[in-house]
Amino acid sequence: MAGRSIVHFFLGSVAIALGSYIYFTMQALRCYSMRRTLGPVLELSRGQRQCLRLCTVLLPVSCAATPTYATSSAAQHSTAAAIDMSANGDYKNAASIYEFTVKDTHGNDISLEKYKGKVVLVVNIASKCGLTKNNYQKLTDLKEKYGERGLVILNFPCNQFGSQMPEADGEAMVCHLRDSKADIGEVFAKVDVNGDNAAPLYKYLKAKQTGTLGSGIKWNFTKFLVNKEGVPINRYAPTTDPMDIAKDIEKLL
Repeated sequence: MAGRSIVHFFLGSVAIALGSYIYFTMQALRCYSMRRTLGPVLELSRGQRQCLRLCTVLLPVSCAATPTYATSSAAQHSTAAAIDMSANGDYKNAASIYEFTVKDTHGNDISLEKYKGKVVLVVNIASKCGLTKNNYQKLTDLKEKYGERGLVILNFPCNQFGSQMPEADGEAMVCHLRDSKADIGEVFAKVDVNGDNAAPLYKYLKAKQTGTLGSGIKWNFTKFLVNKEGVPINRYAPTTDPMDIAKDIEKLL
């Protein structure tokens, strides 16, 4: 009898383990699919947010592996527009940022019209810059302080300045920001911000808010503040501390 009980206990344990393996494998596959198909967190339902939190436990992004780095600029990453408005200068005639479509870090098209009625801060980010640590921290602080009141931060990785954004789009970018504890808002595909291959959105921003000594972006972490109508109303130098923009943000909220 004792031997039979041991066999029954063993078989029961195997069945439970197998059932758990199948369940968690299915959940992990679901999580992987969700990461590829869900839009930015801003529009997720409460149930989807809870599911993504479960996904973080079941299927964490693997940051231990060596990331795949992008090796060049515009030719090897997604442009920031599904419809290229730059070919005939149409970007200059755009009434607001809502006329542009960009790609998120996973390559999905995102119409900026989804941010209608929000105050938007657009930033070109980099991971290896001397300004990175302070900007990541202060952008995180801005999002925490004003996010629920209607501020959205749109971050565009750019490798044009000293090749200081080597991380590739997708999981490598997610890993980098997670490891940096940078909860800085929406993150989009890597873009060029200057030159002929500059993203149409950036051509528009520079046309509406020219900088000192020309409209070109001077360095990483240049910031554009956009009002609730989607119109750029101010531009800030790379060295401007994000928290110094707070007073301007509050006026628009």
